[in-house]
Amino acid sequence: MKAKKGRGAVSNLQGRYEQWTREAIDDGWGNGGIIGTADRDKTEDDEPDTSLTWKTQIIEEHAKTILSRNQSPDVPFSISLNPYRGCEHGCIYCFARPTHSYLGLSPGLDFERKIFAKINAPELLRRELAKQSYVPEPIALGVNTDAYQPCERDLRLTRRVLEVLRECEHPVALISKSSLMERDMDLLSDMASRRLAVAAVTITTLDPAVARTLEPRASAPARRLRTIRTLADAGIPVGVSVAPVIPFVTEPDLERVLTAAAEAGAINAGYVMLRLPWEISPLFRQWLEAHFPDRAARVMSRIRDIRGGKDYDSSFGRRMRGEGIWADLIRQRFDKTVKRLGLNAHSRRFKRLDSSRFRAPAITNSIKSVTLPEVSSKANDKKPKGTGQFELF
Repeated sequence: MKAKKGRGAVSNLQGRYEQWTREAIDDGWGNGGIIGTADRDKTEDDEPDTSLTWKTQIIEEHAKTILSRNQSPDVPFSISLNPYRGCEHGCIYCFARPTHSYLGLSPGLDFERKIFAKINAPELLRRELAKQSYVPEPIALGVNTDAYQPCERDLRLTRRVLEVLRECEHPVALISKSSLMERDMDLLSDMASRRLAVAAVTITTLDPAVARTLEPRASAPARRLRTIRTLADAGIPVGVSVAPVIPFVTEPDLERVLTAAAEAGAINAGYVMLRLPWEISPLFRQWLEAHFPDRAARVMSRIRDIRGGKDYDSSFGRRMRGEGIWADLIRQRFDKTVKRLGLNAHSRRFKRLDSSRFRAPAITNSIKSVTLPEVSSKANDKKPKGTGQFELF
């Protein structure tokens, strides 16, 4: 397996629901194998696998609904909104990758190069909030896929969603690993002054070389720290999410990330152990073999120690933290560091957002059209409340 420049996934691994099977074969032309033709672009037909450009495609989607609801006891929100499906950041660990399988696409390279933009997201949100039956509670924005990924610069769907939320005085919590969040500080600062907005920045490691392979098109770690400082200076409550913690890859950086984030102005912190559901497990193993072959077996062995002997355990209460002695050691390291730094790991700032100001919006029938840009690969109901909630915000 060889890494592709600017991409996190090493292959276009077949999704669970694809109708075609792809196999690499040696055709004698010395190109190291040819990917099956079922999912190749016409422009790629004559190119060897090692030189495929894998250009990003932005695909227009007219969504039918925009708010997703969950009853998970280990996340602090019930409602989320994602303007995009797929994410060009290309984080190899992204738990949303398997959702591309439902589209008949690969959770591998397809997930980070075939981005579906819900161009009617702001209008759908306005109509949802205008319903008489709607009960306001904080909306988590950009949880599955980053709401500030590169195409947002031109499409501005996230900003238009925020404009609707500000107009309605509706609380929102954002999480991103992009400095583009700074663009919307005018909206977020105004909302934060009325307890309507909080933010979190995800930082997995401070090592730029590791970050470049782990999350190739996200902002550099140093740039994310600067975003924390910028948001904090603007009066926006901002935390740091150290996620995921990957044994022997990002795990040694845990204390350094927390310290740097606290110095930048973060007021709370959370962490999540690496999760490998469905196709993420083979994709992650391919990534390890391509970038860290010397420690691949050791990393997977430790992951299985933390996951009860399996690659992943999806049980509530364990899926975010893991179990066993190694998981407990990481928890202790995190707890002691946030205590020393004065970070509050259990601030539950998400729950302190004010939903009482909400006012239903006026409904408009028109849908603002957007022009989808050509993006080159060179461009950068109430839930049961359990214990041990995932402190994302």
